[in-house]
Amino acid sequence: MAILSGAGISTDSGIPDYRGPDGLWRRDPEAEKLVTYTYYMSDPEIRRRSWRMRRDGPALRARPNAAHEAVVRLEQSGVPVRVITQNVDGLHQMAGMPERKVLELHGSARAVQCTRCKVRSGMGAALERVAAGDPDPACEACGGILKSATVMFGEGLDPAVLGEAVAVTKACEVFIAVGTSLQVHPAASLAGLAADHGARLIIVNAEPTPYDDRADELVREPIGTALLALLERIAAG
Repeated sequence: MAILSGAGISTDSGIPDYRGPDGLWRRDPEAEKLVTYTYYMSDPEIRRRSWRMRRDGPALRARPNAAHEAVVRLEQSGVPVRVITQNVDGLHQMAGMPERKVLELHGSARAVQCTRCKVRSGMGAALERVAAGDPDPACEACGGILKSATVMFGEGLDPAVLGEAVAVTKACEVFIAVGTSLQVHPAASLAGLAADHGARLIIVNAEPTPYDDRADELVREPIGTALLALLERIAAG
């Protein structure tokens, strides 16, 4: 089984989604610049605002919710589960999913990476530097521009991670897309790929998606309760 998770699975953890009716991009279109690579690299003020967003945002303080925990229980029951996530919050792993079973398509907000020398380090240490008065901390190894280890708009996905996600999708018998608008490609195309290769496609999302007509089952109820019931039903056979 493959589970593709999007922002909607983490909203009960206090992390707002981006493209929903009350999503961040609808409320503040300018916020998209803070996670757009060209703006981030060329404008120091954008970087300073981006660091403040990371410092003040809910992602690093969030805790897993019932939906993340339901996925872990399914995996622990013996059902082969792989998680492919569009999220960068690390909550699947915090809930107890083994690292090797989670593919983070868009990277991780819990680490930073130098755009010049590619050295990675913890986000916590970088935010400590921001709190100490450095509004745009540079790489301590080479002086290059630091960014979160996430895939910003304008950057490509890691081909190795995407390749593994494609392989998992083609091989699975059940593909559940949960909390994702299925509008961001190439992640969204995995739903169609799963259906093309004979998987049972289940979409759990409050709003319609472009792949609804390909789904074997659509679930519109709140994710925290709907996913729990769905996974319990699957585990029971």
